[in-house]
Amino acid sequence: MRRSRPPTRARLFACVLSCLAGLGVASPAAAAGAPPHAWLFGSWTGGLFPVSGAMAAQACLTQPVVIFTRDIVLRATLTDPLYTQREVETARATEGGTEFRFVASRPMVAAGGGDLLGLSAPRPATGFGCENADVLHVSRLRDNEISFPGCADFPYPLVRCSGR
Repeated sequence: MRRSRPPTRARLFACVLSCLAGLGVASPAAAAGAPPHAWLFGSWTGGLFPVSGAMAAQACLTQPVVIFTRDIVLRATLTDPLYTQREVETARATEGGTEFRFVASRPMVAAGGGDLLGLSAPRPATGFGCENADVLHVSRLRDNEISFPGCADFPYPLVRCSGR
């Protein structure tokens, strides 16, 4: 499903909370039949910055850096108040993680059609700073800690935002 305008952080936050409430915490046994990236569903912080110590759930959930859903991976950037969303083409389980392939990058037009005269050029689709903008390798470090190996935009590990 495509949206004509990028979602705001508040709407994304409300959507993620409702999705997480419906998902609960699934065990590996309950995940049989779930997509290979179901273990990633939810909000993650860090990656752009180091996370030190335990972070309060409320602080983590107010501005997550990456959000994984069944069909879309959203990421925050330092220069844009809106999340960039990438549509998942395939997700494949690997030894110690998951590999995502996204629908091919297309230039994105800013909401509202650009500048006042409508002359701004489309922005290129944002990847994760990896070798290919349409591929993301996720490595599981611990139960609630992941990394994006080889992705310059995410030099630090990410930690899962807890629900409480």
